[in-house]
Amino acid sequence: MIIQEMYRLSNDVKIPKVGFGTWQIPNGADTYDAVAKALKAGYRHIDTAEGYRNEESVGKAIKDSGILREEIFITTKLESHIKEFDQTLAAFDASIKALGVDYIDLFLIHAPWPWSNMGQDCSEGNVQAFKAMEQLYYEGRVRAIGVSNFSPSDLDNILTHCDTIPHVNQIGFFIGHTEEETVRYCQQKGILIEAYSPLAIGHLLKDETVGQMAKQYQVSPAQLAIRYCLEKQTLPLPKSVHEERIIENANLDFTIDAEDLAILDQLEGDPRRWD
Repeated sequence: MIIQEMYRLSNDVKIPKVGFGTWQIPNGADTYDAVAKALKAGYRHIDTAEGYRNEESVGKAIKDSGILREEIFITTKLESHIKEFDQTLAAFDASIKALGVDYIDLFLIHAPWPWSNMGQDCSEGNVQAFKAMEQLYYEGRVRAIGVSNFSPSDLDNILTHCDTIPHVNQIGFFIGHTEEETVRYCQQKGILIEAYSPLAIGHLLKDETVGQMAKQYQVSPAQLAIRYCLEKQTLPLPKSVHEERIIENANLDFTIDAEDLAILDQLEGDPRRWD
């Protein structure tokens, strides 16, 4: 099963090819139940963030699952406004405590700028934050480090001033929005692309072309959209709180023909709004 397969990061750490996203799932029963259902369905890669405010429930669900800690890959992220060395270390400690674990598998800078001031130049702050993450990596407290929402110029800044090439760049990636320049840059540098919002915040579930093609493959539009990300050698992070969809989204053991991939490649559109 694809959900049991792994990519290898540039430092040889293995990471499950499909992750379970928890963005916009409230802390408490909602997050706990969703993560518990995902683990039961076979997911072994859980993605959270300090900014999601649900690390505590993610950690509790993982602990209560009875699955060995080393069998579950946990990603969390540094809040977007934190751009100082010491604050990064303190934030990591807070995440470790909230999750109730001894180490993190992947720690990411959530964005190159604060969400409250998108586009702000935080070049120096990103370097300081990443240098702190390098320290955590060298100490063995995190197995891999990376970034999220970083453009090639943002990545150039890190590569110029830091010693470690980020292992991951997590970006919005889905049918119609494939960030070709960023993907090409990352592939050249050995940086794995993680694809968040693989369903385009649900938009692709209503797309006529996606719907017709999904019927052709006898899968759901969601399965087709997630499989598309895998065909592009990215790591999708689907999210749901409904058990039947959590299970369905993990059933990805089919391939999309090259001709059909070319059709999907022609679709364009990003329905996300950040205002």
